[in-house]
Amino acid sequence: MKKEYINENAWRKVLTFLKSCKGIYIGTESHCKNFIEAVYWMSRTGAQWRELHDQYGNWNSIFKRFNAWSKKNIWTELLQFCAKDPDLEYVMIDATIVRAHACAAGYGKQNIEGLGQSRGGFTSKIHAKVDALGNPLQFIITPGQTSDITQAKCLLNDVFDAQVIADKAYGSKEVRMQIKDQNCEDVIPSKSNSLEPVDYDKHVYKERHAIECFFGKIKYFRRVFSRFDKSARNFIAFLSFVGAIYMVTMKSQQSLASLSIQRDVLLPTFLIW
Repeated sequence: MKKEYINENAWRKVLTFLKSCKGIYIGTESHCKNFIEAVYWMSRTGAQWRELHDQYGNWNSIFKRFNAWSKKNIWTELLQFCAKDPDLEYVMIDATIVRAHACAAGYGKQNIEGLGQSRGGFTSKIHAKVDALGNPLQFIITPGQTSDITQAKCLLNDVFDAQVIADKAYGSKEVRMQIKDQNCEDVIPSKSNSLEPVDYDKHVYKERHAIECFFGKIKYFRRVFSRFDKSARNFIAFLSFVGAIYMVTMKSQQSLASLSIQRDVLLPTFLIW
């Protein structure tokens, strides 16, 4: 019997989005669910496309469909759809390095495809922005040797009226000025050798663990913690898919937890009555 990885609540959310997309073929609900399960299996295992189980269908057909949707930015739009109504009390930005497999080389210019040589070898760097709950909002891919701060401006472009939490790598005057100009408050410590240390809210800074936890969770997916895709576009597609599934799954779990708490609160009241 084929194992299903995506729960019903997550699937309904994904299906609602796909039905709103124009220019893509969905087919029957069961066949579409099978395709999404195949993409999940590829994300989690990091296997070669040729190794995809026959139960999901022809591997080449599934790859071509995934690649076509990637070219149309369907996976990125799925992340944006699932990220509606984020908790923007805090916004966190950070970056993490992933090793790239040798098979990721050989397509176009490496720096354009987000591949480079860092101390860790052949690597890519994932720059991410998450909300106060640790839910992903945006990804950017650069070569592994790229400094974290180079993508700060792009990540913060649409952030207003929030507290921006980041580590000391983002503690430049330019970044702090941008945050201030967008009516935000920076919660960024100064570097140890700074001549003019800046005060920051150490209590709020503790919330930065959310983005580190997010990186840790998505790296359970082998297609994320080790890059196998030649194009940055397909790598971001897998990142966006994993981020979207992570988000809708977490939200469904939070809803169930909320219902459980309400039940525990109401039950004693009912018994007293």
